[in-house]
Formats: sequence, structure tokens, C-alpha cells
Amino acid sequence: MIVTKVLLSLHVLAAILAIGPVAVAASMFPAALRRADLDQMRTLHRICRVYAALGLAVPVFGLATASSLGVLTDVWLIVSTALTVVAAGLLGLAVLPAQKRALGGEPAEPARLGLLAGVFNLLWAIVVVLMIVRPGSTTGA
Repeated sequence: MIVTKVLLSLHVLAAILAIGPVAVAASMFPAALRRADLDQMRTLHRICRVYAALGLAVPVFGLATASSLGVLTDVWLIVSTALTVVAAGLLGLAVLPAQKRALGGEPAEPARLGLLAGVFNLLWAIVVVLMIVRPGSTTGA
């Protein structure tokens, strides 16, 4: 039981400390792009890149926690995992490349980047709710 509590604590801390900065920086990037504030754009892109890499710890600790709790096959966890994969894909395949292109001087649409960041954040909000509510879970909420 202690191991589960430690894993859950690491999972939650990783989510707060890694995903939080990505969510904020990705949301701030479009405004910096509108202002053509290259220094701020570089900083925000670096935050997104670095903390996205650190964010890989979130599903690692999450799956370890789920395994410890014996809930790996629960629907709420499978849905949460799928949404996490979608959010990671969106960040890695759309948000970060668009930011990099904008930093390289290619035309970029701040509204599109804002939308992508908003969808990324919404996916994570849904995952958080699923983690708290755990519909149908035998571990209860």
C-alpha cells in the first residue's frame, strides 16, 4: 500500500509540475506570436519542449500506479490513457512543430495555435476528471 501511495504521489506531482507548464506555455505562445516577441516565443517553445519530455513520467508513474491498484483494464483508465496519447500526439505532431516553424520565420496562424493549445488543455482536463471520478471503478471515488 505504501508503494501505491508513493507511485500515486509521483504521478500527481509529475502531472502538475510537467504538464502544467506545457499547458500554460502553449497557451501563451499565440499571444507572443501576435506581438512577434521572438524572445518570448523562444522561451515558451523551450518550456513546451523540455516539460513535454519531462511529462513522459506522468503516464509511466500512472501505469505503475494502476498496476499496483489492479485497475489496468478498467474503462476509465483505458479512456484516460487513450486521451493522454491523443494529447501527446497533438503536442508532438502539431503544437511543437508549428511553434518551431513560427520561430523559423514561416507564417503561422496564432488562432490555430491557440485552438491546438486549447484542445490539448481540454484533453488533459478530461483526463484529470476521469482520474478523480473513475466511473465504474471498484476503487471508488
